[in-house]
Amino acid sequence: MYRVASYGGMIADKVRMEPYVAALRRYVTPDSVVLDIGAGTGIFALLAAQFGARKVYAIEPNEAIQVARQLAADNGLADRIEFIEELSTRISLPEKADVIISDMRGTLPLFEQHLVSIKDARARLLAPNGVLIPQRDTLWATLVSAPELYDSYVAPWQQHNHGFNTQAALRVVLNTWGAGRVKPEQVLAPPQFWTEIDYRQVSTLNARGEMSWTLERHATAHGMLVWFDTVLADEIGFSNAPGGGADVYGSAFFPFQTPLELSPADRVTVQLRADLVGEDYTWSWQTAAQEATGAAKAQFKQSSFYGVPFSPKQLRKRAEQYLPRLNENGKLDFYVLGLMSEEFSQGEIAQQLVERYPQRFADWKAALTYVALLSEKYSE
Repeated sequence: MYRVASYGGMIADKVRMEPYVAALRRYVTPDSVVLDIGAGTGIFALLAAQFGARKVYAIEPNEAIQVARQLAADNGLADRIEFIEELSTRISLPEKADVIISDMRGTLPLFEQHLVSIKDARARLLAPNGVLIPQRDTLWATLVSAPELYDSYVAPWQQHNHGFNTQAALRVVLNTWGAGRVKPEQVLAPPQFWTEIDYRQVSTLNARGEMSWTLERHATAHGMLVWFDTVLADEIGFSNAPGGGADVYGSAFFPFQTPLELSPADRVTVQLRADLVGEDYTWSWQTAAQEATGAAKAQFKQSSFYGVPFSPKQLRKRAEQYLPRLNENGKLDFYVLGLMSEEFSQGEIAQQLVERYPQRFADWKAALTYVALLSEKYSE
């Protein structure tokens, strides 16, 4: 969940912000209905209203929407912006939007429920001939020599292990990718196309593709860097490539299991895929390095699935044949939700908790806090 300070960083990033402003200015007219999904503190919604939109709907489940409401009021725009504190997939609107604007990417566009939300909004909330901002993202990848980035993963376990065997930790961190930046001179080969996300017609939520590079010089490859170029509107967009790009996103660094010492004419092939599993993506990258003669040099199979140290107990609970039984916390939540369904007030529910679970709740206030947390999550 973003903090308000994080939204400030997004607004201050000119590489990102200026093209978004230009795209809004191009498409918003006095007759426009604009939908801002993932509105945060509301800057896109405010701009749409300022540019003359007849009506703006700002959707944001984060508490930052309270700041957005106050900003609209303070700037005389509250009469044209309706703020809805909810996920876009759970709302309906009284009218279709002529323009839907969003930026729910993480470091990469394949992030949490981003594509799920856009696909749903396009189908249910966008008017015929309506416009999506952005229109498409193109993702690129290259090999990089990035010892400092790589050391941020492995050095704590290799250089500060106090004499212990830390391979178990290394296996986890080397199956984890993260945001990182490199200088253009650290790029070892021309970028290769990985995948394109056309928001105007995207149907699949997953992505996969294969990329190959042939080295022209001796170099050490520490991993692969992935970034995106975006088209927000015709001839309006920006690139997040090394040496520039929007700071707010960074690029995605996928480390190799070990650094690859490469020679001219060596070939490196990476199969990269992202699969939406539950609420977020599982990433897999399989790497094969060959000498010019075709002899195998290295082969790695890595996945963010192995970057999460699941216990046998956790894995057992994910199995299809597992028979779940409520634990004590589950029974407590079940009891509270049952009282909510019977339309008891939160104060009344808290009083019943104190009487029924005196060892769990020291007083009525503690019980009320517990009920309120469940209410925030499940009540309308």
